[in-house]
Amino acid sequence: MSHEISSLPGSKPRILIGREDHDRLTRLASAVAERSPDIAEELLVELDRAEVVETGDLPAGVVRMGSSVAYRSNDGQQRRVVLVYSGEADISVGKISILTPIGTALIGLSAGQSIDWTARDGHRHQLTVINVENPEPVTGKNG
Repeated sequence: MSHEISSLPGSKPRILIGREDHDRLTRLASAVAERSPDIAEELLVELDRAEVVETGDLPAGVVRMGSSVAYRSNDGQQRRVVLVYSGEADISVGKISILTPIGTALIGLSAGQSIDWTARDGHRHQLTVINVENPEPVTGKNG
């Protein structure tokens, strides 16, 4: 008999977040807390439960800021989005803000992981990450 918590309905999968994203997102959540307390609280809950690793140690295939993520929703539709900060968000080109319920749900997930999330209209949904493509790291080194 399996006792894996991640397989229980409603439980949340293990997530990894790089230190730089964690620090910046923590500041962002604090900054929006007064005008959007529900969004800030949900993001802080996810940041709180995340395993924080040095940004350079974050494995390929983990959703981070700037990641292109293919996922399947519980309605059977498959989508590809890029996770961005709110100033860069443009749903018409698939750029979703971290300050949306689905953006917050995606951060730190890896291919194969599923998570339940609640849309702003109160409906519960589930998504499963199919593929994650991350931007090239910015380094000061040549080649």
